[in-house]
Amino acid sequence: MASNLDYLNPNLIPLEEKVQAFLDAEKALRKAAETAGQNTAALQQDRTRLEQEIIALLPTRDEWVKVNLGYGPSRVGAWHVPALGSQPERYEVRVVH
Repeated sequence: MASNLDYLNPNLIPLEEKVQAFLDAEKALRKAAETAGQNTAALQQDRTRLEQEIIALLPTRDEWVKVNLGYGPSRVGAWHVPALGSQPERYEVRVVH
């Protein structure tokens, strides 16, 4: 049985840092999208890069991993998204904090 304190494991720190950067990038992207005329292409590329880095750091897919984002256990996971139309199948990062 896994401990409820597993999210405090120091081996998860690189993942936690990437997740925090990902959340910051999403916030910046939303803010830029709300501002008329703001080019969001660079922000979107940064978010996509961070998403791929998080997926590479995750030990599993389609399951939650508990991480410490500073206020108790949060969860991050990469979830399968099937192909739709011209969009290829992929994994999408989801964070619950």
